[in-house]
Amino acid sequence: MPRVRRRTVLVVALAAALALATFAFTASNTVPASKAGKGEGAISGYVVSSVAYTLASGNPANIDSVAFTLNAAATTVKAKVVASAGYTDCTVAGGVNATCNFSPDPTVLSADELSVIATS
Repeated sequence: MPRVRRRTVLVVALAAALALATFAFTASNTVPASKAGKGEGAISGYVVSSVAYTLASGNPANIDSVAFTLNAAATTVKAKVVASAGYTDCTVAGGVNATCNFSPDPTVLSADELSVIATS
């Protein structure tokens, strides 16, 4: 075989070997099963009832806590009684009975709303 032809055969053989090696690596990849999708669900609010404020024993001009009942079970409840204040974490008993102990205690005069955030 002439020298040019031998070189061409070697180049083609090398290219074929590289192509097969590349195919072998890509053919061995495995991809686990996965899911993608979209869903929707209604978001409804809670009804707050049986609201009861407890005044601070040391200073009855301050609100120590507020307790209330929700119409459905909740796992996280927060409340505030002053619009400009931050929310206070509440304890939940039985999923529907919440008690929020304020610290520091807001004054009765500064209380201008009862705002409740609840999630289930």
